[in-house]
Amino acid sequence: MSKSNIAVTAAITGLLALGGTALTATHAVAMDKEKCYGVAKAGKNDCATKSSSCAGTAKEDNQKDAFVVVPKGLCGKLSGGSTESA
Repeated sequence: MSKSNIAVTAAITGLLALGGTALTATHAVAMDKEKCYGVAKAGKNDCATKSSSCAGTAKEDNQKDAFVVVPKGLCGKLSGGSTESA
């Protein structure tokens, strides 16, 4: 195997190792979050609602089908917050 092939193989292996670590870290962060419905301000929701397909499209404050992502356990402490869409 030539020196250039070894270098390419080492680079690819390194990138694959970093990619796996990044995915694991992202997954762990996501597990510490939850969707909280009914607390978003108009136009400040994080993702789609039953009536629209984009973030930032909630038409009114505290819309029951619009959510924001919050740390796990916080939603139940927020007035009107629910982990289930209405």
